[in-house]
Amino acid sequence: MNARRIKVLIVDDSALVRSVLTEILSADPALEVVGAAADPLIARDKIKQLHPDVLTLDVEMPRMDGLTFLENLMRLHPMPVLMVSSLTAHGADVTLQALELGAVDFITKPALDVRAGLQAYAELLRDKVKAVANARPRGSLGLAAPRPRSDAGAATVRHFNTTEKIIAIGASTGGTEAIKEVLMAMPPDAPAIVITQHIPAMFSGPFAARMDRASAMSVCEAQDGQQIVPGHVYIAPGDRHLRVTRSGARYVCRLSDAPPENRHRPSVDVMFQSVAENVGTNAVAALLTGMGEDGARGLLTLRQLGAHTCAQDEASSVVWGMPGAAVRMGAAEVVLPLHRIADQLLAWAGQPASRASQHVGAQGSAAMADKRF
Repeated sequence: MNARRIKVLIVDDSALVRSVLTEILSADPALEVVGAAADPLIARDKIKQLHPDVLTLDVEMPRMDGLTFLENLMRLHPMPVLMVSSLTAHGADVTLQALELGAVDFITKPALDVRAGLQAYAELLRDKVKAVANARPRGSLGLAAPRPRSDAGAATVRHFNTTEKIIAIGASTGGTEAIKEVLMAMPPDAPAIVITQHIPAMFSGPFAARMDRASAMSVCEAQDGQQIVPGHVYIAPGDRHLRVTRSGARYVCRLSDAPPENRHRPSVDVMFQSVAENVGTNAVAALLTGMGEDGARGLLTLRQLGAHTCAQDEASSVVWGMPGAAVRMGAAEVVLPLHRIADQLLAWAGQPASRASQHVGAQGSAAMADKRF
């Protein structure tokens, strides 16, 4: 007997986008497009009638915008959602808000030649829908409020030496919120952190800005040749690999336009391998939630060199692809729930645990009003 197909409901005000998405997804025998809706109010009724496993949701629509609909959906009828976003600065900001509200992942659609643009990554789109179907929707869990930055602590930069610790973090699907939780638990004088999150070029800058507002550390989109110093976080720009190299006793960010690795640029494996080569046992690393296997081999290389490594556990991961692959190949020294990872990284780096990590997610226990969806 064949496995049950994943039922998809497409919500988009563009008839062309609805048609192209239906065509792309229906080409996979594991997927079944059970319906389409031109706005959230129609979608609400079709969700009740069709009981889809996954919703693809446009950001900007008539009668009710995508964010308002998503917030109501996650509060009253949580389900896996894949956002369909415009590849613009505004689209990036709104999409990051959608991920905060509980959307699992997103795809981007071009402003011109939408059919060709979507068909160009049809395989990735189908893979994302399957991953989202098996994901754990966050719903309106809530996070602790951003902590004020301590200017004194952030401004303190230790002298460079060859034993500086660096924390390396990789993530993909579900990673924007997982990274936020880790960074919110970090003190302002934590060791330098380098991060590769699978994200498009237009989205990485707004993502870094959001993380900067949420963290006591200083967070930025990495620049080529930028020195890596304690108290700072460096996020790989979309569509560029981030490598950590050494210039004398100093660590430096190097960006690369080399071909994608594991279908990704930036690639977690590329960053982890560079950390293994240039930081070695002074590195500590974590592989968080994400689809696929990117980062698992790089994490294994780090562990084999003697660096401390951890992977996010399955229960707290939105998608246990990347960390799961790392666990299966023995790349993770420990496997931890998300809320314990920051303190473990700090402990390995010789820093005291942060009190803030005890409060991350505390607001998520607030009771919601019982309303009809």
